[in-house]
Amino acid sequence: MEKSNFVDQIRIFCRSGHGGAGNKHFMRNKFTAMGGPDGGDGGRGAHIILKGNRNLWTLLHLRYYKNVLAEDGEKGGANNSTGRDGKDIIIDVPLGTIARDEESGNLEVEILEDGQEVVWLSGGKGGLGNSHFATATNQAPEYAQPGLPGKEGWKILELKVLADVGLVGFPNAGKSTLLSVITAAKPKIANYAFTTITPNLGMVDYRDGKSFCIADLPGIIEGAAEGKGLGHRFLRHIERNSLLLFLIPADSHSHKKEFDILVNELGKYNPELLHKQFIIAISKSDMLDAELMIEIEKELPENIPHIFISAVTQKGIAALKDLLWKELNKEIQK
Repeated sequence: MEKSNFVDQIRIFCRSGHGGAGNKHFMRNKFTAMGGPDGGDGGRGAHIILKGNRNLWTLLHLRYYKNVLAEDGEKGGANNSTGRDGKDIIIDVPLGTIARDEESGNLEVEILEDGQEVVWLSGGKGGLGNSHFATATNQAPEYAQPGLPGKEGWKILELKVLADVGLVGFPNAGKSTLLSVITAAKPKIANYAFTTITPNLGMVDYRDGKSFCIADLPGIIEGAAEGKGLGHRFLRHIERNSLLLFLIPADSHSHKKEFDILVNELGKYNPELLHKQFIIAISKSDMLDAELMIEIEKELPENIPHIFISAVTQKGIAALKDLLWKELNKEIQK
């Protein structure tokens, strides 16, 4: 059920509406036997619009929405009547959604704000009626413009989770347990690798009504950038996080090696990820004494903040919140 409820990539065929044709018509009534041209313009084809909706967190509602075909504009009428525009299609998407063209791979739209509306595929312009082409030497034009065609193609909608902090670590490092302790989120927790197969989001209540969002991402293994484990399906979610919290269990054989593998996988996937803020948290540290903590600290990089925590005993949890808030607001405070 967890797997089917979280959908972060959709492939759909989209076609915006064609513009309505202009009308070739001449005024005829009981008072006017040979009137001039009065053909109206065609209506605009319908747009396909993406709209940000903060109440959505997955693309699940679009899973079976494979063809998006917008309405064509109506043909122009007599008496200079303009045809009706096609009815625009508005697709609600979660914040953090990007739209790409499948063939070229080009980024077309990015939705980051609630209520943000962007015309994804514009409808074709309606053609001009024959009344536009009347001149002193051609007072009865026998032609009108056809409407312009709409745009069409296979498109990819991709969701990159929006969160302030991303939890990064090997499978079974305790990320979901930490998320369940510092937020109200209830992720699946079990004693086996890849318990988390989709991102989980939670809001951390800080002091004085302040809060920030944290994402529990599926575990990284060596070779994830090449597609091993859950591969690229979760790595793209890390791109949105302002800060990455590396969770390394206290019982790891080599804390430095584990951190280096994680950083290496991020760098191979997208070198820009290495410019983000990093914090290292040594989890399950309730089993450590002071001497072991000193030994572990010697392994860790000096230029990256680190902290010892235990989600089970709540050790260091308050200090972790303080550290995360401080690092998230470091640029603002400057």
